[in-house]
Amino acid sequence: MVIGFVGGGTGGHFYPLMAVAAEIKQTGNDATLYYFGPSPYSKESLTQYDINYVYCPAGKMRRYFSIQNILDLFRNLFGVPFAIWKLFLIYPDVIFSKGGYTSVPILLAAKFLRIPVVIHESDAVPGRANKLATKQARYIAIAYDDAAQFFPPEKTALIGIPLRPEIKYIPNDPFQELNLPSDKPLIYVTGGSSGAERLNNLIIRSLTKLLPHYRIFHQTGATNLEEVRLAAQSLLKDTDLAEDYYLEGTIPPTTVTALMAAASLVITRAGSTTLFEIAYHGKPAIVIPIPEDISRDQRSNAYAYARSGAATVIEEHNLTESLLENEINTIMMNSEKQANMSVAAREMFVDDAASKVANILISIGNEHGS
Repeated sequence: MVIGFVGGGTGGHFYPLMAVAAEIKQTGNDATLYYFGPSPYSKESLTQYDINYVYCPAGKMRRYFSIQNILDLFRNLFGVPFAIWKLFLIYPDVIFSKGGYTSVPILLAAKFLRIPVVIHESDAVPGRANKLATKQARYIAIAYDDAAQFFPPEKTALIGIPLRPEIKYIPNDPFQELNLPSDKPLIYVTGGSSGAERLNNLIIRSLTKLLPHYRIFHQTGATNLEEVRLAAQSLLKDTDLAEDYYLEGTIPPTTVTALMAAASLVITRAGSTTLFEIAYHGKPAIVIPIPEDISRDQRSNAYAYARSGAATVIEEHNLTESLLENEINTIMMNSEKQANMSVAAREMFVDDAASKVANILISIGNEHGS
């Protein structure tokens, strides 16, 4: 059996694919796995799960004017015949798509070659790539009830988001694993794999108010790390607060899961994979979605998640130090509110998503290959 994976550009698209690949391997199925895309995204993950990488060009169509839109249009036009050629040579029995711009040439090629497709929609409002694949998809998995209205009910199921095994591991003593003291509540701030400049700047300006009461672990994104480090050093110079502030650009999955387990509160963007990781660990959250003019999906994700009571949402255009500090203190100083948010978060999580998708891929693959 040959199974193809496509979808990338962000960790939120890529890592659920890895979760399903891990589950396929765990079943003992000896399927050969391929990942198609303009870049391998994480070579380490592909190696870890024994996935072959196949280059396939794709262009991103932005919702704002950019000269890159013209260049990416040509990448897509070239990408479709290129994808047809690559898929014809490999001829997967089934393809699993997480959507995103990198999936478009492969999905169009799969349609031309009559290769079965399974898609997963992480967001409350589907992206353009998954809408494009709706008719050809044999099975459509969704993470939010809100997304069901956009797809045919007879082939759509609410399954949640596939999480990698290392994210679901919970250490016995996460503080010891992180080498952090547990004498203060820990706040974990994450901007996702790419970071979040506005959020980073706001946290820096709030440090002198927050650090006397909390420890903060701040994941900035690799490109923003040095700038944030210098700003924090300047701000905290000649104080004893620096020892309560921890700063990293990117962090491995084992550190993510330890932080989720140790944190009393998570401050995050509204990427669905991150939100479901928070839900799995049952943590209260403050969600600050990327504005709609930049990212179509995050605002709808944030409110779909927060309706459960698991989080509060602050829109970026309303964001100030005083508002953020007040929201943090409102949650952290009310144990009953924290407990209710934790319960709501756990209830948002839908388990066994990776297993469900893996079983469907194997079933369709067997049917197609017979």
